[in-house]
Amino acid sequence: MTASGSKDIAVVMRTGSDSEMTSGLSRDETRLISDAPGVARDGDTPLTSAELFVIINLPKRSTGLDANVPLRGVEMTAVKVRDDIKIVQGNMFESGKNEIIVGAGAARAFGGLDLKKEIKIGQNTWTIVGIFTAGGGVAESEIWTDAAVLQPAYKREDSFQSVYARLSSAGSFTEFRDALTSNPQLKVKVLRLSDFYAEQSEMLTKFITTIGVFIASMMALGALFGA
Repeated sequence: MTASGSKDIAVVMRTGSDSEMTSGLSRDETRLISDAPGVARDGDTPLTSAELFVIINLPKRSTGLDANVPLRGVEMTAVKVRDDIKIVQGNMFESGKNEIIVGAGAARAFGGLDLKKEIKIGQNTWTIVGIFTAGGGVAESEIWTDAAVLQPAYKREDSFQSVYARLSSAGSFTEFRDALTSNPQLKVKVLRLSDFYAEQSEMLTKFITTIGVFIASMMALGALFGA
């Protein structure tokens, strides 16, 4: 996760949220974020992607048992925001269609995520049109689709959970953050992508360590009573 972060990409979420799952942003809020100073542009188009994030269950290839897989709805600009995304098989999904692209790591780990296959997610059937890499980063464990298609499929209406923004330079972060946090129309927290992943990694490490200590303690107690 820490290897995935770039200092010239920022993540914007609702104030008080500790992850994308607990965040929420309206369409109007995402537009204000995209118009903020410090955002890189491709012509007149701001390089931002308003996104939503859900967890689905798919069977592991190794065990056949279900496990969690992130399904991310993104805007078409997402591959320009994260410039390490490369389609290595097939092609990018088309806007407005029930098409998905699958990270190379997810494709290796989970059954049914093969190019040109169809999978049932919720009430919808989705076609896998591409496999992508992300420089070995965390995005390779995800499935991506058009946010506008994922919203009605999960009854999210016109809401999002985060905005990813490519900045004009790493040094533009302070200008971008201050413009958003001082805007009375917004209640957001702004992080560099590198700091966001470091924060998420620390939370995951603490969780695993806590569970590990608990299990080790129970085993030690069992051994003590056994002795």
